[in-house]
Amino acid sequence: MQDRRDTDVAVWKREGIIRALRGAGIDVPVADTRTVPASDRRRVKLAYQRTKKTSVLGFYGASSHTVIPVPDCKVARPEILASLPELADLLRLGAPRKRALSVTVTVSDAGLDVSVADGKELDLPLREALGQAAETMSLARLVWNGEPVVQARPPVQRFGSAWVVPPAGAFLQASAIGEAMLRDAVIEAVGEAKTVIDLFAGCGAFSLPLAERATVTAIEGDAAMVAALDAGWRQAEGLRTLTAVTRDLFRRPMLADELNKFDAIVFDPPRAGAKAQAPEIAQSTVPVVVAVSCMPSSFSRDAATLIAGGYKLESVLPVDQFRWSTHIEMVGVFRRV
Repeated sequence: MQDRRDTDVAVWKREGIIRALRGAGIDVPVADTRTVPASDRRRVKLAYQRTKKTSVLGFYGASSHTVIPVPDCKVARPEILASLPELADLLRLGAPRKRALSVTVTVSDAGLDVSVADGKELDLPLREALGQAAETMSLARLVWNGEPVVQARPPVQRFGSAWVVPPAGAFLQASAIGEAMLRDAVIEAVGEAKTVIDLFAGCGAFSLPLAERATVTAIEGDAAMVAALDAGWRQAEGLRTLTAVTRDLFRRPMLADELNKFDAIVFDPPRAGAKAQAPEIAQSTVPVVVAVSCMPSSFSRDAATLIAGGYKLESVLPVDQFRWSTHIEMVGVFRRV
């Protein structure tokens, strides 16, 4: 039985999307919020701060640079919480006293994948000490200041039937269950489309499952993520043709004429939305467009652009994979009128 507080938060987040849409002059059915279970967040960004006498590993407090330990965090996966004491010992080896470390911890199918930024310079003694600590922790991968220290096992993520090794610290949906909710909504909306273009494709969370039934072109601005996506497709079996392309869609959006050869468009931009890309989509003749977003305001702005170009926003599905926070994901389905 769902907790009353969870229900209240789900309603509040749905109402926030409705307000944002109405602010853009859009009135459309918004489904009830789907909420992921607690303790399912597979990727967290932590901070580690060391002083002369103490050290602390945790999260930054709201609007502050104070690091707060949260050993019983209710959103993170148990594997992450269990690793915190040993992880703090590892970080102490290379933490400067004048700045905090930025630490991204991701649960992969091969174990924890840890990426650390702002640490001490990686000289040979530090590399050896970190490597030994990573081995003791049985980390799948440890990357320090962008440089690999240990990769005991490829830290793979599964997207449909494909296995992908994302670049260290690369974007992933926060929750595997939340990702599945978004993916299923995208696949249902795309339907029987034979050719699909996935814009802001990341490492292929949508592209690779879509390639199980359609020919896919995946466009992403980060070359390392494009390489990971392409490698995942090449090693998978039974997928249709997938073409992965590196292109900065903020500086060089896909033009309407380029989009018109596809049966469906999927786009999942960062929080700022697709301000440069949306007008080109609006001018295209593609029958169905599926927008995934984590920001109601930018989603509403882009939706208004598509609607002005002749699309109808049929539905919006909120997915809450950021429990007890203000954040919300959504999937909007547009069809050419």
